[in-house]
Amino acid sequence: MKQRVISAIVALLILVPIFLMGGFIYDATIVILSLLGLREFLKVKETKKELPSFIQFISYIMLSLIVVSGVNSQEMIFSIDFRIISGLLVVFLLPTILYHDRSLYSINDAFYLIGGVFFLGVSFSLLIIIRNISLNYIIYLFLISIMTDTYAYIVGRLIGSHKLLESISPNKTWEGMIAGTFFGVFIPTLYYVTAIDMNASYLFIIVMTLFLSILGQFGDLVFSAIKRYFKTKDFSNIMPGHGGILDRFDSIIFVILGFIFFITIL
Repeated sequence: MKQRVISAIVALLILVPIFLMGGFIYDATIVILSLLGLREFLKVKETKKELPSFIQFISYIMLSLIVVSGVNSQEMIFSIDFRIISGLLVVFLLPTILYHDRSLYSINDAFYLIGGVFFLGVSFSLLIIIRNISLNYIIYLFLISIMTDTYAYIVGRLIGSHKLLESISPNKTWEGMIAGTFFGVFIPTLYYVTAIDMNASYLFIIVMTLFLSILGQFGDLVFSAIKRYFKTKDFSNIMPGHGGILDRFDSIIFVILGFIFFITIL
């Protein structure tokens, strides 16, 4: 617990000023975090199979192109050049023909990379796009993720007795989920109606925030399922007590994707 708190404080001391500052330093930080996340995504697969170095190198290049595509965006929407999508398909599918030994690289590996690189690329690119438009939106979204995760963890440890999905994440409980959802809705909603839009419909903001809080928790479970499949506890140990980049960004990624859905579709 002590190690977890110290790691969180150090991370906040480093990242909060960067998030507040914005601009090039923020964009560069997000690109670096995305590359570290991809490294973990590739590393976890090594528990079953190590991908060729050239394929891994191409993965980093493609991810960088997708993430930086959001740098100059001024609209709250993700727009990707179809040449990048075509490039993803070509650079990852073509080697399945060139590598005759399926133990080195197969069609399953190709789609693992296509899905992973695209998913991480879009998610981290949206972090740049949303920050470029409004710092308050970023704070609101991180409040949802942090409040939900923090109170779910604390309450789950203190009084949690009913397991949520033990086969995927043994430590998560219904008590923790309920508490995390309550505080993950209450505090961010207050922030939204005081710092972003005082005239916003309370009902709409509560419903949206509730949806995002629950979605973030399911995002956590999705990444837990990936770790369970590869039989590993954490994606890495870059943050002692917390795990890796993907262990910390699992819920915020889904919160961001859900937020974009809400404001662009509804």
